[in-house]
Order: sequence, then C-alpha cells, then structure tokens
Amino acid sequence: MKFQPILLLVIIVTGVGISACSDLDLLRKDRQILPVKDYERMIVGRRDADYVGTEACLKKCHAHDNLNHLFNASIHGEQVAAETGLPLVNCESCHGPGSLAIEELLPLDTPGEYRCKHETLLPLEQLPAQAQSLVCLKCHSAAATTNLTRWHFGEHSAAGISCFECHNLHQTSAQKVSRKDQDALCFQCHPDVKAAFAARSHHPVPEKKLICVDCHNPHGSSLRSDLIGLTVKETCTRCHMEYQGPFLYQHADVTEDCINCHNSHGSPNQRLLRVGEPFLCLQCHSGHSSVVSAPALADQNYKTAYYQRCTDCHSSIHGSDLPSSKGRGTFISR
Repeated sequence: MKFQPILLLVIIVTGVGISACSDLDLLRKDRQILPVKDYERMIVGRRDADYVGTEACLKKCHAHDNLNHLFNASIHGEQVAAETGLPLVNCESCHGPGSLAIEELLPLDTPGEYRCKHETLLPLEQLPAQAQSLVCLKCHSAAATTNLTRWHFGEHSAAGISCFECHNLHQTSAQKVSRKDQDALCFQCHPDVKAAFAARSHHPVPEKKLICVDCHNPHGSSLRSDLIGLTVKETCTRCHMEYQGPFLYQHADVTEDCINCHNSHGSPNQRLLRVGEPFLCLQCHSGHSSVVSAPALADQNYKTAYYQRCTDCHSSIHGSDLPSSKGRGTFISR
C-alpha cells in the first residue's frame, strides 16, 4: 500500500507525457489546403449580425478606445471616402459585423465601463493563415494592389504565413515595417540567413545599407526565394550592373545563374564565393596544359596552375569582349 502514491504519480506523469506527445503530433500534422471558397466562408462573420459602425460600438464599449485611437492614426484610419466622408476602413472591416457584440455588454472592474461580447466577432487569431490573409485581400486584391498579385504563389503563403505575422493594424504608422527593423523581423523565421550575414564576406544587411526587400518580395514571386527580378541574374544586376552584359564572350554559368558561384547572403570566402579559388573554378575546368606550352617548366607551371587564384589572370570572369589568339573569349582584363 505504501507504493500507491508513487504508482499514482507515475500514472499522472505518463498521462501528461502522452498528452504532450499528442499535442506535438497535432502541431506536426500536415493540414490540407482548402479551396479558397472554404476560407471565404470563415471570414463572413455571424450571418445573424448587422453592421453598426465604429461609433456605435465605441459609444457603448470603451474597452477598445486606445486601440481605436492607434488605428485612427494609421494609414488605414486616415482613408476617408470623398463622396460620403466616412472611413473606408473601420473595425468591422476586419472583425465582422458587430451588432451582437454590443447587445449585452459585460461590466468591467471600473464602474460605469463595459466590455463588448467580442466572442461574437470573427476569431481572427484562431483562423487558418490562408483565411487571415483573405481578410486583408478583401481590400488589397490583385486589382488594387499589384504587389499582392502573386501572394498565393509565394513561399510565405505556401508556408502558412499570414499578413498578421508581419503587420499589425493597431500600431499607428508602424503597420509597415521600417527599413531599420526589417532584418530583425525576417530573422525571426530565417535564423540560417542571419548566421550567413555574420560571415566574413556578406551583403551589407547588418550595416543597414541593404534590406531583405531589396532582393526579395515578401508578398510572393514567380521565382524561387521570392526574388524580385525576372531571373536570378536580373535580380543581382540591379545593383551589379557592370556584370549585366551582354558580352561578346559569355561565361556560361554566369549567364545562367549567379548563385552557381556565389552565396547570396554570406560566405567565408572572398566575394561571397561558394568555394575558394582555385577550387571553385576547378569544379568545371580541368586546368592548364602546362606540358604543351612550356615542357621545361612543366612541374613548376603545373603547381602554379593549381595553387594560385585563377582571377589573377582571368579577371573578367563574368564575360569579356576581348578574343584570344584561338578565337575564344579570354576573360582577361587589359
């Protein structure tokens, strides 16, 4: 009998462990992406409720006065229809019709103040990411905001990221993340990229001279990694225009994709190279035929070809307009 408490404790701990495992399994479970119409039904709101306007809500419920003040100071709150003088965006634009919320108010601790029944409004925090994004896309449609044309094709949408993850409508002018704070926002989900920027050679994002949206479109793109250009090279040559070309003698790998040779965020090698020289070049090129060009110095030239940087001679590796004696591009600056 004296072992019963211990046995009971073991059963409780085991039960808690099983419950925790079941919760983890639920989080890790893949969720099927539903048709858009199903998400649209989630954001309709209560069909037995009516729209009453922000003033009617706040007149009876003062618990959200501060949030309303912050919203009015934002970009959304400043938009007013020229025909009617009414705000184009108000509380019910996102939270749904509010008549049921103010029918029976709940008293607060402060005498004379009440709280609305927000349970009758849209449960925005409980909605799937796709439905949360549709709340914003009701107004920010592809026809009105070209920046969101490819949202459903982007990697953020595919990863279950909603607009609420990066934007907060109740933060006055901070609804759009500032340039100085953007890298910190992105690094919350991309710690591997943050580590890459700590490498010896990196794009100047930590120095605040470049930000993520200079290369990526967080609202979606037809390219991998949501790049803003039509191709990888077109994205890179927006800043590195000297490598844009066209050249008479093109370096085939460079013409196709810059990241064949470069790590886009950072690298321990110079100029963001994936592999240090000459080993990066030797992945595609077998080296020089020193025995044919100078038999007397075959051993010396052989070692030199493999233990020095290729760009000491081939400095125009992105392309050249200078032919060699054999009629091919030498990629050598003169």
